[in-house]
Amino acid sequence: MSTELGRLEDLPADYREALTDRNLVPLWPNLRGVLPPGKPRPRTRATHWPYASIKPLLLQAGELTPIEKAERRVLVLANPGHGLDNMQASAAMYLGMQLLLPGEWAPSHRHTPNAVRMVVEGEGAWSLVDGEKCPMARGDLILTPTGLWHEHGHDGTEPVIWLDVLDLPLVYYMEASYHVNSDRQAVVAGHGENRHARGGLLPTPVFEPSERPYPMLRYPWADARAALESLAADQPELEAVQMTYVNPQTGAHAENILGFYAMMLRPGQTVTLPARSPAMVFHLIEGGATVQVEEQRFALAEADTCCAPGYTPVTLGNASASTPAFLFIADETPLHQKLGVYETETRA
Repeated sequence: MSTELGRLEDLPADYREALTDRNLVPLWPNLRGVLPPGKPRPRTRATHWPYASIKPLLLQAGELTPIEKAERRVLVLANPGHGLDNMQASAAMYLGMQLLLPGEWAPSHRHTPNAVRMVVEGEGAWSLVDGEKCPMARGDLILTPTGLWHEHGHDGTEPVIWLDVLDLPLVYYMEASYHVNSDRQAVVAGHGENRHARGGLLPTPVFEPSERPYPMLRYPWADARAALESLAADQPELEAVQMTYVNPQTGAHAENILGFYAMMLRPGQTVTLPARSPAMVFHLIEGGATVQVEEQRFALAEADTCCAPGYTPVTLGNASASTPAFLFIADETPLHQKLGVYETETRA
């Protein structure tokens, strides 16, 4: 069967005009675009955002735009493959570097997209999520799931910067994206420690599970780092020292659309990740690393971020022969699994 399909320009002009007048489009000239043969053709490009080039511009934004005029002072990490104006890193992921200066308060609101905050640098800031005050320290992961009230404040003396990861492109595409503002939240006493979750335990009064769908909102980096080091020591044969951030009540991914992971690269180690359908984002928490995506190679310094399209193998390398490197990874795995389109290559 021929793969050459009829072109739009092959149709008579009066016929094309009649279709347009009736809001109709012929499928066959566009079929190969929406259903390409063999595998998808991602618009997401392998892209590197060096933190050293972002931070000065973000601090300048703090001088140029007060928080009252910004609400959320963010520089979006936009992927050129999707067009910078679309403000997306991949088909379903949005990334933004957010700045909060000492004494500032980012007002309380809630929105339909899910979000997480990966703290990049600084101390003294906090997020208040559904009444739970979550202090921010470098490498901490803080959830703000869909529909939960959240706000950010800063009681410290130096700027605090974090990486926002949202499923905003997906929710916006579904025409379901909106937010609602609110007054300041009250802090709920006793929230924010979650010592039970760290012990692998959950409150189940009279054998009933917690009514909170997200019983753990803050994942301290100190705990995640220690877990990675312990795993590496216990299982030296592991090719990839990697852990998934999960909801301790369900054992599933921490949020329901995007997946989040912590990875340790041993000194001098190189790991090749198989080609999978979801796009991936890599953010370097500690150390130095390289990311190879087909013909492109990125050298990541601490706090650098890069992304890789789906259906593409990625090779990660530790730039140091003496110290480990630690990465935060975000991807679209939960979404792909729910839609039944998740794929991974089978290694020979």
